[in-house]
This record gives sequence, C-alpha cells and structure tokens, in this order.
Amino acid sequence: MYDNYVTLKSRLTSFFSSILPGIFIIGYIVGTGSVTTMISSGARYGMSLIWALLLSCIFSLVIIIATSKLTIVSGKTLFFNIKNNFSGWIALALMGGLLLTMIASVIGVMGVMTEVLYDWSKSLDLSFTLHPVITALIFIGLLYYLFWIGSHNLFLNALAIMVAIMVISFISTAFLSRLEPVDIAQGFIPNIPQGDNPYFIIAGMVGTTMASVVLVSRSILVHEKKWTTVDLRVQNRDAIISMTITFLVSMAIIAAATGTLHRQGLMVDNAIDMVVALEPFAGRFAAALFIVGIICAGLSSIFPNLLLLPWLICDYTDQERELRQTKFRVMVFLLAILGFFVPLFGGKPVVIMIASQAISPVIMPLLIIVVIILMNKRDVMGQAKNDMFMNLCLIMTLIFSVYMCYIALMGFAKV
Repeated sequence: MYDNYVTLKSRLTSFFSSILPGIFIIGYIVGTGSVTTMISSGARYGMSLIWALLLSCIFSLVIIIATSKLTIVSGKTLFFNIKNNFSGWIALALMGGLLLTMIASVIGVMGVMTEVLYDWSKSLDLSFTLHPVITALIFIGLLYYLFWIGSHNLFLNALAIMVAIMVISFISTAFLSRLEPVDIAQGFIPNIPQGDNPYFIIAGMVGTTMASVVLVSRSILVHEKKWTTVDLRVQNRDAIISMTITFLVSMAIIAAATGTLHRQGLMVDNAIDMVVALEPFAGRFAAALFIVGIICAGLSSIFPNLLLLPWLICDYTDQERELRQTKFRVMVFLLAILGFFVPLFGGKPVVIMIASQAISPVIMPLLIIVVIILMNKRDVMGQAKNDMFMNLCLIMTLIFSVYMCYIALMGFAKV
C-alpha cells in the first residue's frame, strides 16, 4: 500500500513538473488585459465571438508546438536563433518591441487591479478604502520580493498557485451566471457582430493568445527545462493542456460577462463594472470570486513580464540566466515601479490593456514567418526539419495571423 502511495505521488509530482511551463503560459495569457478584453467582448457581443477565441487558441497551439520543437532540436532559444540566423539588429528590434509591450502591460494590469479593489472597497461600506497607491505598493512589493529571493522553480510554483486560484474563481463565476447552453453553442458560428468597433475587440482577443511575448517566453521555458527530442511528446501534452485551459477560462469570463452585463445591456468602461453587475445577479460571493480571479490574473501576468527582460538579455548575450545579478535586480525594479503610473497619475487602464493586446496581431505574422524559415533550415533542425503537414499547419496559422492583423488595423482605424 505504501509503495503504491509513493509511486502515485512520484507520478503526480513528475506530471505536475512537466506542465509547469504550460502553467506559466496560462498565467501570462490570462492576465488582467485578457480578462478586460473578454469582459468587453461578452458585454458588447455576448457569446458571438467565441469562434475567434477558439481559432486563436488552436493556431496558438500550432505555433507554440513549433517554437518548442525548434528550441528542443536546435538546443537554442527562439530569440538566440533569430540573432544567429538573421541579424542581431532584428533581435534588438524585437527586444525593443517586446519591452514596449511589457511596459504597457505592467502599467495597464496594475492600473486595473488597483482600480477594481478601490471601487469594490467603496461598495462594501467599510470604514476605510483600499487606496490604489497602497495596493500597488503591496502588489509590487510582493512580486519584487519573489523575484529577489526566487529561483526558476520558485517562480513557476508561485505562478502555478496564482493560476490555480484564478481558474477556480473564473469558472465558478461562469456557472453562477447561469448562461443557457444554446447561447454558448451559437458563439462557435463565425460572424462579425454589429456594434461599436467589434474589430478592435476581436484583435484584442486574438492578440492576448497569439502573442509574440508568449512564443519568446515559451522557448526560454522549454530551454530552461532542458527537454530533449525524447521529450517532444511531453512538450506537446504540456502545450495542449495549457491552451485548453486558456480557452476554457477565457470562455468562462465571456460567459460571465454575457450573463450579467450583456443581458442587462450594459457596456464596460471599467473592470469594476463586471463586479457591480455580477453582485445583484449572482450574489456577493460570486462578485468576491471574480475579484480574486482578477487579482490572481493580474499578478500571474505581471510577474512573467518582470522576468522576461533579463531573460532576453541573457539570451542575446548567450549567458546563464542568473537573475540575482545586481544589474537585473535594478532593471526589474525600474520596470516594476512603472506599476505606480495609473494609481499616481490616473488614466483609463481598460483602454491601455485592450490597445496593448490589439498590437500583438500586427507583430505576430513576421514572427511566424521567421519560425517557418528556421524550421525548414537543415543546418538548424537537421533531420527533424518540418514535414509537409507541419508546414501546412504553420501556413494556415500565418494566414489566420495576417487576417487578424488586417482586423487589428481596421480596429485601430475606427478608434
């Protein structure tokens, strides 16, 4: 009996360890920006854009599997392969673009989290309110402390806890909103709904899943895991699990917004609108669950953003990812304190977040082309270079990405 227990525990530990890179990706994708975009989609258009979410998750899975295979077979990260096989200037330009995305994400995510907590605390008739500057200080302090003391495994385990709480919170809230199954089913039929700039929302939905930052960080995580070609099936399983959970959680957020905001004809101006609409409809407990989900989504999204810049620099210079170096601690500190921007100076974090998500589809086609070229180079992939089926999947992914780029540009033109 004891031996069976030890064997089961060992298998569960091994399985959990094998999906940690995927959990990291879930945490990055389903951040407060994604939550805001999904709420906006559900509030304005109900479940009618589920098809766009599903397609983006499927094609994201294709490019994630391809990027991971490239990393495993070549033994180098995507970023390092770009530098070595194309140009250092291209790699630096990519780093600059990713840095802008990280800055916008840190500012917007922290703004949404602190705004939600402040407005929610006012609605509770407490003798005090959770001031945005104070909550920003607590969150930034917590994340920077984790970075200061942490190792790679601690980072992944901390994110796993945040993601688990987030998943439970959002899926529970969706059930409490009591949406009809027929409404969900209709969302899988592709159509562009009428209304106030659906293109911008679609671009944001796709941008949060098919994000260039996700591909770069995925490659780094796979490289850090030291997987080899014998682990390709494990990598594929990890990618499938991560994108399946991403789709289910994102759909749950849209469903919750559809069952509350859309049903009442309400539009989202701030993330707190969802909580305000949810409480009388599903109760204070459901509202509290959604708040917890937003906070965990925000923390699990900011943390990878803080880690990514040092990782990229280590990749570019081909050095060990030793993040306890003073230069990296200073760098991460400067990036982290940008989270005070909205609490101190104000602004509309919802607009910042959706815009930052909508930028990604503009960059993604170029990155997919780079991956296709690299995976068909024999001096990079050897005998494992792409077969016809994988090339077909990547070309379909590229076509979808180009179309989403067109949708994003149409959305920006109408803003």
